Amino acid sequence: MEYVGIDLHKRESQICIETDAGELIERTIRTLRERFGAILGARSRARILLEASTESEWVAQCLETLGHEVIVADPNYAPMYPERRRRVKTNRRDARTLATACRLGAYRPAHRVSAAQRQIRQQLTVRDVLVRARTRAIAMTGALVRGEGLRVRSGKSEQFVTRLHELPLPSSLRVTLAPTLALLETLETEIQQADRAIEQVAVNDPVVMRLMTAPGIGPVTAAAFVATLDGADRFAGAHQVESYLGLVPSEDSSADYRRRGAITKAGNPRMRWLLVQAAWAVWRSKKADAQPLRAWAQRIAGRRGRSVAIVALARRLAGILFAMWRDETPFDTARLGRRATAVH
Repeated sequence: MEYVGIDLHKRESQICIETDAGELIERTIRTLRERFGAILGARSRARILLEASTESEWVAQCLETLGHEVIVADPNYAPMYPERRRRVKTNRRDARTLATACRLGAYRPAHRVSAAQRQIRQQLTVRDVLVRARTRAIAMTGALVRGEGLRVRSGKSEQFVTRLHELPLPSSLRVTLAPTLALLETLETEIQQADRAIEQVAVNDPVVMRLMTAPGIGPVTAAAFVATLDGADRFAGAHQVESYLGLVPSEDSSADYRRRGAITKAGNPRMRWLLVQAAWAVWRSKKADAQPLRAWAQRIAGRRGRSVAIVALARRLAGILFAMWRDETPFDTARLGRRATAVH
């Protein structure tokens, strides 16, 4: 069997083929489907190793249609690059190293997201861009209004334009803000359409519907959680999920001391932000099902401050959602057990 390493990049990629006879064949090609087909389409079945990246999934699918075995590897797995040196790093050397790692089995496969969840991730990414654009536009508009000695009253983002029209703005500022207000109205329409599409996903997915029974969890957060994890069976337990989402404390310890710092912030930043927003929703909620979690977080806030308590609550929500998914059970305050009432 031939072993192939591909160092993928947006425009050009480097290919290294180790033939059965030990010969090395190296090519630099444009990162296009037809170019991969031209180089590897006529060759016998090979094992191909490439790093997980933005382009890795479509390239892997392209190579699999050509009849090859494709492994998408975790780029953070150090043994895959035993001879990498920062001062001598080239695409050619990386492709050779990947081909050697492929032959030796010195890699750790990365998880490849299912097609359905990949589409939902794309929808969530588009929605995230729209929401961030709205946030920036609102912040800029608010700053200009304050420059005139006025202030837009607090409220939901989707009602910002309505609240802005309540103010006696100077005519010159109204003219200046007209393009921004038109943009905000367009963004609000697009965000509502994105939300409806995600709500439709929730209706058709029993796992998402089940997760929405937890306090503070709406269709966007539930759908994002499912799309991010892409399967509860991938994780051994709740703590592994919390670590995967970057919600566990960092640590710098040795034999002489143990030092824990802020959360690692590894993994998907959007999912982490959504869980923090869900934690804030629980914190402010007056509903009975949120009371045990709210009381638990308030006790932590009394000792370590509200910000730490909110992050701790976000971490706990991640574990609860995972357990609900794994055990196929809706949210039940009775299942929170002693952790929700004990002082930590």
